[in-house]
Amino acid sequence: MKRIQLLDKEFVLSIPASDIKRAIWDMAMKINRDLHDKNPLMVCILNGSFMFSADLMKLIEFPCEISFVKLSSYHGMESTGEVKQLIGLNENVEGRTVVLLEDIVDTGVTIDNLVRQLKTQNPADVKVATLLFKPEACTRDIKLDYVGLEIPNDFIVGYGLDYDGYGRNLPDIYTVVK
Repeated sequence: MKRIQLLDKEFVLSIPASDIKRAIWDMAMKINRDLHDKNPLMVCILNGSFMFSADLMKLIEFPCEISFVKLSSYHGMESTGEVKQLIGLNENVEGRTVVLLEDIVDTGVTIDNLVRQLKTQNPADVKVATLLFKPEACTRDIKLDYVGLEIPNDFIVGYGLDYDGYGRNLPDIYTVVK
C-alpha cells in the first residue's frame, strides 16, 4: 500500500518493512558485539516499541531478560510534554546494564525522564536503543547508544507507532499527508 487512511488523516509510505528489518539487524549486531558479556535487562517501552522490541530480541545472540514499562506522552499527533507512567518496572536494576528499547525519540522528553528515573536505582549503565530518531525535534541533551534510522520531523504511523490507537499493526511506516 502506498497510501492509507486512518481516521481523519491520510498517510503515504515513507519507510518500507525491508528498510526497517535491515536497520534492526544492524542494531542487533552492534548490541551483540557490545553487550554479550553484560547480562543486560532489556526494557521495552510500551505501547509503540512492541514490534521493534520483538524483532530485535529475536536477533540477540546471548542470554538476557526483557521487561516492559508503559508510558504515555502523546495525545493525537502532539506530544503533551508530560510523561505518565502507566506500568512501572518491577525488576531490581542495581548493578545491571539496562537497555531501553524505544520506538521513536522525537522531543526526547520521554527517554530523558526514564533514564533519569533509572539512574536513581544505581544501574551499572543505562543505554538507549531507538528504532527511529528525529534530530530536528529533539529538545533534550540525551545520549542515544543505538539508532536504527534518522528521520525528518514528520508525524508517522506503522510498525508499532499509532495515530489515536490506529496503525500500529502496519509492517511499513507511513508519513501524514499535510
